Amino acid sequence: MDQLKRVLDFCTRYQATLNYSLVSLLTAVCEYIFSAVLFKCPCNSDNTLYGLSFLLAPAFILFLLGCVWNARMWRLVTGCHQEQGCSSCCYRHILIPALGRASVASLTWIAVALLGASFYECAASGSNRIKKLLCNGTEKMCQAQVPEIPCNKPLAEQMYKRSLNLQAQSQLLGLFLILVIVIVGVISTCVSHCRSPVSYMQLQFWKIYLKKEKELFEIKAKEHAGTLAERNINSFFQTPVQPAAPTAFQTPSNEDWQKISLLYTFSPQEQHYSMVHKFVDTDRGSTTKFRQGNMNPTVLGFVDEASLRKSET
Repeated sequence: MDQLKRVLDFCTRYQATLNYSLVSLLTAVCEYIFSAVLFKCPCNSDNTLYGLSFLLAPAFILFLLGCVWNARMWRLVTGCHQEQGCSSCCYRHILIPALGRASVASLTWIAVALLGASFYECAASGSNRIKKLLCNGTEKMCQAQVPEIPCNKPLAEQMYKRSLNLQAQSQLLGLFLILVIVIVGVISTCVSHCRSPVSYMQLQFWKIYLKKEKELFEIKAKEHAGTLAERNINSFFQTPVQPAAPTAFQTPSNEDWQKISLLYTFSPQEQHYSMVHKFVDTDRGSTTKFRQGNMNPTVLGFVDEASLRKSET
């Protein structure tokens, strides 16, 4: 039991990292299946279009799916035209990191595809610039044979003796892309933590609080919804001869739901760990302190994500 508890604690603590790792692994597996089973380079003048389609089209689809599954993206766009607005602050501090997270699967697809080299070799073999490079720009017969390289290994070996082969180019681009992704990821993580308005220990407490708030919200929401549903169903099935007036039932107003659904903003003067916390401490959001806070630190992005997961359950 102790070992199982340690495993569960580890998974909870590094949930985001494990999610991204799982997404990357599934993307790599899908790319391998596409490359081994579905991809057949035509080896003619359509090589470039065919190869780029397999290289970029699935990446774009994965990016769109990443945007759909991204929690902060939905918090940003839901009710965007209303009171909270789509300010430049939101786009700078929320939209850009959200797009970065949504691009994990698409960048993984491109990187793995470049390392596999099949898509790039097919696409590059149809490029006029690559034809001139492999054939020294003079031999027309040679240039006509370049599109056949992906389907003709003896011809490919003969061509590659004159220049760096297309598979090696693809793998170098893939390694360079991975290097750039790692460098950007490390730098952005370091910068976001260095610019954190709270300490490391307070961040840990903050995450524990949000987890408990989420659990209690689910329990209370189920109880509240169950009581309301029971009242309505009982009233519906009463005899129409002497219908009794339904008992009064208090439920949060649309304005209250709107207030706790706003994007979280941090204020150094007020210590609130969620929009529900701020809503309660400011007399149900009726005081001016509810609107205080103009900071959207990247390191506090988990606040909005926890709130959205809470509202979806």
